[in-house]
Amino acid sequence: MFAGFMMNTWAVATIVAPVAGIVGFFVVLRGSAFPAHAIPKGAFAGAAGASLLGISTLAGLAAFSLLGAIGIGALGRRARSDVATALALVMMLALGAAFLSRTTQYEPEIYALLFGEILGVSSTELLPVAILGAICIAAVGLLYRPLMLSSVVPEVAGAKGIRSRRMEICFLIVVALATAMTVPVVGALLIFSLMIGPPAAARSLTSRPVLAMLLSVAFALVTVWAAIAASYACNWPVGFFVGVFAALCYGAGRAWAAWHRSRATRDPGLRLLAAADHA
Repeated sequence: MFAGFMMNTWAVATIVAPVAGIVGFFVVLRGSAFPAHAIPKGAFAGAAGASLLGISTLAGLAAFSLLGAIGIGALGRRARSDVATALALVMMLALGAAFLSRTTQYEPEIYALLFGEILGVSSTELLPVAILGAICIAAVGLLYRPLMLSSVVPEVAGAKGIRSRRMEICFLIVVALATAMTVPVVGALLIFSLMIGPPAAARSLTSRPVLAMLLSVAFALVTVWAAIAASYACNWPVGFFVGVFAALCYGAGRAWAAWHRSRATRDPGLRLLAAADHA
C-alpha cells in the first residue's frame, strides 16, 4: 500500500482533499450541489477531447471546467439557475459523446477519468495539481468575506455593493479549478461526493465557518485516505469508496447532530451551549 508506485497517489490525495473540503464548504453553504455535480461531468468531455488530440488530459479538464463554470454563470443571468446548469451539462455531455466516438483510448485512460484510478497518477501531475490547489485556496481566501456574506445574508451583501451574480461566477470558477485537480484521483462521476459529503457532515456539527471548514478538511482527508486503502485492498474503483465513505460520513454527522439536539432539549445547560454555538 505504501510502495514506491503508490506515493504519487497518496501525495495527490493529500493535496486534493483539503481543497475539496474548503471549496465544498461553500458549495454546501450556497446550495450549489447541482453545479458541483454538473461541472465535473462537463470537464470529462474536455479530458476526452484532450485524449483524442494527444495532449494533457489535465489541460482539457481545466479548459472545459472553466468553460462550463462561465457558461452556467452567464446563462444563469437570463434563466433559472437550475435550468442553466442543466443546459450547460447537456451541451458538454454531447461534446463528450462526440469525442469518445472518435477515440480508441476508452480503456483504460477514459475509464480512470470516470471512476478514478489509484495507479493512474503520474509524477508529472503532482506539480500541476499542487499549483491548481494553491490557486483554489488563495482564491477562497481572497473571496472569503464577500463570498460568506453573499452566501449567508445576500441582502446585506447587496447593500454593501457585492454583486451576487459576479460572486456566483467567481465561485463557479473556483469550483471548476478544484474539479480539474480532483477528477484524476476520484473520477468525474463521483468527484462531487468528496465536495458534498464531508462538508455537509461538518456543517451538521457546527455553524462556525472556520471550525466547519477545518472539520470538512479533516473529514475529506480521512475519506480519501480510507478510499485509497480500500481500493488498493479490493481492486475496486477509488471513486466508489469515496462515494460510500462520504455518504457514511454525512450520515454519521447527521446522526450526531440529531442526538446532540435531543440531549439539548432535555438539559437546559446544553440548550444554552447549543444556542451559543449557533449564535
